[in-house]
Amino acid sequence: MPRSDKIPSPKARRALGRSLRKRTPRSAHAAWHPGSDRPNPVDLINASNRGRVAALVPIRTQRMLTSPFAFLRGAATVMAADLAITPNTGSLVQTAGDSHLANFGAYQTPDRNLVFDVDDFDETLRAPWEWDVKRLAASVAVAARHIGLGDKAAARSAAAAAGAYRLHMADCAMMTSLQVWNSRVRAELLERAARRARSERSTIERLTKRAGDSRRIIDAPPLLYHDRATRGYLGEIRDIFVRYRETLRPDIRVLIDRYRFVDAAVKVVGVGSVGTRCSLALLLGSPEDGVLLQVKEARASVLEPYSRTARYANQGERVVAGQRLMQAMPDIFLGWTQDESGRDYYVRHFRDVKASADVDTMDAGDLIAYAALCGRTLARAHARSGDPCVIAGYLGSGGVFDRAIATFALRYADQTERDFEVFKKRARTRPGR
Repeated sequence: MPRSDKIPSPKARRALGRSLRKRTPRSAHAAWHPGSDRPNPVDLINASNRGRVAALVPIRTQRMLTSPFAFLRGAATVMAADLAITPNTGSLVQTAGDSHLANFGAYQTPDRNLVFDVDDFDETLRAPWEWDVKRLAASVAVAARHIGLGDKAAARSAAAAAGAYRLHMADCAMMTSLQVWNSRVRAELLERAARRARSERSTIERLTKRAGDSRRIIDAPPLLYHDRATRGYLGEIRDIFVRYRETLRPDIRVLIDRYRFVDAAVKVVGVGSVGTRCSLALLLGSPEDGVLLQVKEARASVLEPYSRTARYANQGERVVAGQRLMQAMPDIFLGWTQDESGRDYYVRHFRDVKASADVDTMDAGDLIAYAALCGRTLARAHARSGDPCVIAGYLGSGGVFDRAIATFALRYADQTERDFEVFKKRARTRPGR
């Protein structure tokens, strides 16, 4: 028979989404029941430390010990294993893989407009869309408790994230594919974030200093320092930069060739990423014309053991491909490479006018509004690679899904707090591990 090129209508795709409720009722997403064979969370975290820079692992541990929210941020591997046993519809999208509240932020696009988007893609992979929504909602609930809000506010905030996701996915289902692809978060939603944004020039001036007719990165150990203990470190980063250049578009290679590599230093970043190899590379066209690039080790996504999607030969390429799929205006300097030891890396522009929310200073109203903003943003990101009609058809126009996710979020916040206590106990008995 001849192959049919007919694409199902939006109405048919929404009907398909509604039919998925029979297999996976929306109320089923409230469930969280750890099995008797659930892995010990500390064992999973310790396993994720293998291959990291040993001297930096204690910093990761100390950051995760700060609060249950910090622990959740660093324990993506734990929640990935837990999410794998929760209900899902089987509808796949490009997920962030680690969509907690602190992994969203504002950044400036090449046309100098400020946009809000998902801002971390180390764990990105094609997987069920529910996994991202549940990690976001759980992080909202844990953050609410962390800043002293009660469970009522935690549930409302988690429901706001899910509700905004549902409503904006319905908006995306009414758009053309091109409209979805080109959509951005409205600038007026970013007024508070805009006041906190830093420019690339101020970042250069803050992290580097003049050295004759050049500049050098300022040492600020233990979080930013020149690696004088590793022989040939500077040359290794320079070689990585040369190979990375070949993954750029031809026009961006013309741009980057206006700069020369002058310095590199180790940079400790995030919570879950601490211990992975990460450097800042300083490029200069002149002392007043500089660019900082982040060269970051790319390891297998925490979702990989639980997802049946295609594997990448280079994990850096996976990160870059995921970011390009999910972000409205991805970084033009995104690229990937590998060092001589076979480790994968991705490269991106470092802090190109970014701003992120300060969760610690939020009241209940702030958290609800910010959770909704993140949920809306996540829906737009998912709609670029998934089928918004199918997902919107499944979610529907009522609040069934929102309430279920809020219930899940509170239950998983309880689980996170239990895991945090186990982690603290192990840290006290095995300091430095």
